[in-house]
Amino acid sequence: MPALASAAFRGSTLLGIGVTGVRKLGSPTPATVNDQWHLGSDTKAMTATLIGVYVDQGLVRFDDTIARLFPGEAIDPGYREVTLDQLLQHRGGLPHDVPPDIWGAMWADGAKPEARLKAVRALLARPPAQAPGTFVYANAGYIVAGAALERAAKDTWENLILRRLWMPLGMTSCGFGAPGTPGGSDEPWGHKTQPDGTLEPFDPARQGSDNPPSLGPAGTAHCTLADWGKFLALHLAGARGEPGTLVSTQTLKHLQTPPPGGEYAAGWFVVPRKWAGGDGTTLDHTGSNTLWLANTWLAPAKNLAMMTVTNCANPKAEAVVDQTFGMMIGRYAK
Repeated sequence: MPALASAAFRGSTLLGIGVTGVRKLGSPTPATVNDQWHLGSDTKAMTATLIGVYVDQGLVRFDDTIARLFPGEAIDPGYREVTLDQLLQHRGGLPHDVPPDIWGAMWADGAKPEARLKAVRALLARPPAQAPGTFVYANAGYIVAGAALERAAKDTWENLILRRLWMPLGMTSCGFGAPGTPGGSDEPWGHKTQPDGTLEPFDPARQGSDNPPSLGPAGTAHCTLADWGKFLALHLAGARGEPGTLVSTQTLKHLQTPPPGGEYAAGWFVVPRKWAGGDGTTLDHTGSNTLWLANTWLAPAKNLAMMTVTNCANPKAEAVVDQTFGMMIGRYAK
């Protein structure tokens, strides 16, 4: 592995942080505790929380339908009654994988302002991939949800999450896409796992260093561990029923509550673990764009948030990340 970093927080208080390894293979520059890491699908909880900000303001509602959120658009009848809640819970009927032709167009359109809405229009013009209400993990659902918020707030998801979530929380290191300067060693690089298991450093300027920009709401954020901890502290407080200022406790609890019979809420898997204390409730999520790996566990009863990141993603890296959490649980979840 090139590098591995972990941190643990009790609420907003840092309990421990550590890093080992180098920013990219072939370079001696060591990774540091202040480096930025790609979060992949851990961005989803941020997008859902951003939507929660606007739910509190009354601009959108969790039970808003796609038909209401996208007036005047050509929407397949199967999608018209799908709600914002269902999109955030991966129950909106969107396909697990974005269809190849739409995916190709997302790459071709790059960061063009119309790229996200163009992809959403193409997705919603086709019948659902499965019956709405059925859980199928789908990045496409978060792309649609992000585009819906853009239309309601009349601004881009990138501007909204920067101004209404990251800046108020003091998350000054956050950005989009792979971190670091092209050709440089100022931040870690992601690494591609080759068929023989070797790792190739991937320049952040190279196509494929992250997903297309239009996928943003589903997973293109990066930040430092310290700044990620500020966001996790917000959710810990909400899960503990503590009053919040940025998002109401009621809205945070809604975002953390799966539908009956499910275990995925809005950006969180909600699963029981004996080590978590209380009733065992934990909030968990993993993110990866295939070049990075990020995982977090929250134990509200212990007011504990833990995170581990690495700049490669393969089964061996996943095993090491799991082992790291085992050690942190032994130290901080007693």
